[in-house]
Amino acid sequence: MTTRQASFVPMTGWGQTMQLFIHPEIEVVNCARPGASSKSFADRGRLQWILDHLMPGDYLLISFGLIDEKTDAGRHTLPFGSFQDYLRLYIEGARERLAHPVLVTTHERRGFDGHGNLNWALGHYPAAMRELAAQTCTPLIDLYAQSITWWQQLGPEGTKGIFLFLAPGEHPNYPEGIEDNTHLKPVGAIECSRFVARTLAEQGIVPPHWVVNLEQPQFPAEAMGWLDDETHEALVKARTVQTGTAQ
Repeated sequence: MTTRQASFVPMTGWGQTMQLFIHPEIEVVNCARPGASSKSFADRGRLQWILDHLMPGDYLLISFGLIDEKTDAGRHTLPFGSFQDYLRLYIEGARERLAHPVLVTTHERRGFDGHGNLNWALGHYPAAMRELAAQTCTPLIDLYAQSITWWQQLGPEGTKGIFLFLAPGEHPNYPEGIEDNTHLKPVGAIECSRFVARTLAEQGIVPPHWVVNLEQPQFPAEAMGWLDDETHEALVKARTVQTGTAQ
């Protein structure tokens, strides 16, 4: 979801393209951080920063799972245990401030076996989020299920146009090329945020007139919202109650 800095272009988080589909009178603040799990984001004071700034009537979109499966103690959670426990902190914290929490399952990684079958790498985290949504009566947007459909339709080669696959010399930020099965190019981020925005409107989670541009097929590069590196670094340091924390 992270809004990426200019030195990472064309890597694009779907959180940074949400602005394209939300009416300009509605402020979108993307607080996602790279490499953060539901645990590390909360433990490092980033959730508290959000809760300190939430206003009644705000919406808090909560999407984790890609990093929660990491094995290091600072980030790892158990799907039907600590993952749900941490997500409850986000849900309950938002409701205590009269804001509206919304759970969003994360998109699947790109991974195919030798027969072209998609590997389901995220295990039980999407199911655990769905279960928690039902238990807590929290709106759920199932981006994970939608991404499975997309990636299967596109196949091993087609998904390279969605994910950060670049040949050597194709982009100055990646002179040696890159094959990244987790992070998205603009087209992938846009379609993920388009799906999230459409679902927000169709399910009546937000007033439908807040959602715009759903039928616009493309957007110019300058609309992607990439940050210069200095601004990105400043926000990383500022949006935490633990000033200077880097994750």
